[in-house]
Amino acid sequence: MRSLKALHSLALLALLACSLPVLAQKYPEKSIRLVVAYATGAPYILALHISDKLRESLGQSVVPDFRAGAGGNIASELVAMAPPDGYTLLLTSVTIVISPSLIPKLGYDTFRDFVPITRLATVPQVIVVHPSVPAKSLAELVKLAKAHPGKLNFGSSGVGSSGQLGSELFKALNKINIVHVPYKGAAFALTAMLSGEVDIVTSTVPSTIPHVTSGRIRALAVLAPERAAALPQVPTSAEAGMPELVVITWYALFAPAGVKPDIIERINAEIAKIMNAPDAKNKLAQVGLDAATGTPAELATFVRAETDKWARVIKAADIHVQQ
Repeated sequence: MRSLKALHSLALLALLACSLPVLAQKYPEKSIRLVVAYATGAPYILALHISDKLRESLGQSVVPDFRAGAGGNIASELVAMAPPDGYTLLLTSVTIVISPSLIPKLGYDTFRDFVPITRLATVPQVIVVHPSVPAKSLAELVKLAKAHPGKLNFGSSGVGSSGQLGSELFKALNKINIVHVPYKGAAFALTAMLSGEVDIVTSTVPSTIPHVTSGRIRALAVLAPERAAALPQVPTSAEAGMPELVVITWYALFAPAGVKPDIIERINAEIAKIMNAPDAKNKLAQVGLDAATGTPAELATFVRAETDKWARVIKAADIHVQQ
């Protein structure tokens, strides 16, 4: 009798164990909305590639919904208020960790309103100078800035942009005074440098490559742990003696808080396969991006570290964004 009860219990446990993956496999049962914080550049390329490949692997359409504006915050606020059912996802950038320190009345909380899924791709930033600047290295640029405080300036894509924050981090680490000149986009800042309006710009490697290779601007250091394949002759910030000067633009996938862990894990696994496939890596390499995936827990830790890092820089530089 006992053995019969034991067998019955084991059978029940086996049935329950089998039913859990079956429930997880039901997702998705309808189309998925991929809200994208930017309508051009790397996010656009990533969104199209991911939506196409996810449709193939999940068997449901994944529709990109480009909601550019307010530094990515329009898209973030929209997803923060979406139902936590796994059918609305957010593709955004480093701005999701910068905005909380810049905007007092932000419409979302990065840690309360989202659950991380995975990073997607990264692109390092690089410090470039106009040829008229007599500095061939970061050390020489620091020496020059200290000899002429307030005389050098740097351009950026706007107040609170990652380009400004990268330069502010460079200033803080070396205790130098260079003046910020904001523009309405990275392309405008680089154009200003080409015409000699600004001395220094911190920008992404892909945006600077044509001008560096033509000799119209000079690259001093790539702000990443490894050299950029597109600029192999340019040292890293660590090689230049500034290991803490790491500025990497990254893109990641999030869902509204409350989405079930099995759904998050399912999407994470599918994205890892997509982003690590040779076709994705080749496509990303063509625009200067590196695939960078990982677990939800790894992204959560990374987001916390990035939030704290840029909060310190923003506070030290006393940066404010007018709303």
